Amino acid sequence: MLNTLHSIDLPGKHISSGKVREIYEFDNNLILLITTDRLSAFDVILPDPIPYKGKVLNQMSLFWFKFFEDKVRNALVSKEIRDLSWNEPLADEVLSLLQGRSVLMKQVEVFPVECIVRGYLAGSGYKDYMRTGAICGHQLPEGLRKAEQLPKPIFTPSTKATEGHDENISVEEAGKIIGEDNAKKLEELSLMIYSEAAEYALQKGIIIADTKFEFGLLDGEIVLIDEVLTPDSSRFWPLDKVVPGEEPPSYDKQIVRNWLEDSGWGKTPPAPELPKDVLNKTAEAYREIFVKLTGKEVE
Repeated sequence: MLNTLHSIDLPGKHISSGKVREIYEFDNNLILLITTDRLSAFDVILPDPIPYKGKVLNQMSLFWFKFFEDKVRNALVSKEIRDLSWNEPLADEVLSLLQGRSVLMKQVEVFPVECIVRGYLAGSGYKDYMRTGAICGHQLPEGLRKAEQLPKPIFTPSTKATEGHDENISVEEAGKIIGEDNAKKLEELSLMIYSEAAEYALQKGIIIADTKFEFGLLDGEIVLIDEVLTPDSSRFWPLDKVVPGEEPPSYDKQIVRNWLEDSGWGKTPPAPELPKDVLNKTAEAYREIFVKLTGKEVE
């Protein structure tokens, strides 16, 4: 498939393959994060790459790193990778494939907690609410409908599973894992970033229904890492098409989730191949939300 990257093997110290990212280690405590076009749904990597997806995720994160740089430190060093010293020279076509989807970052001590903020009733939060009247222990008013705005954004952390499914936990449980002070600070930072990003997005005609952040420690300071407010980590809805009680159209991988839910797949590996129209629709949604929020085309 043109301009897609599902996997790559480069000369150098490869330290991790995530659901979407390949990570290489360099001298001076630096790591290279390569964002592939892999798609993960229900914690399972799908067999089909989404065209341009990795570049959208990488460049969207760079946009938000810049947006929030005066309020929260991040681990970014550079988006330029051509000057890196590899064990052996990389071909120009490989460098071109990596460009736009890779960043050089400081290596940090990653908090083993996903920082999730929900502003609207959707996804697993909606299912939790219908079952219990609450989301991850946050009691909510009766009678809320799918896609309805919550009275205020809520912080619902989860474990960060290397395999299998993440598990929702309370802030108190997060405190037992990473320390009470760290958990409280991550809650404050997550709610601040979400609220300011959501306000900005509304001016662009976009609702950020929910999102997920990751943080780490660098020189004793909490820093923002990985991806930020991307279509993989967030639900983006068009403001003028959200009707409470109905499933909104989305600019994110909910398109794939919905197809998988209807396919009868049991949410365990291997995942089914995606129809071409679902692949194309998802790719277009990723590129469209990038343009709407950043005002730029994908490099």
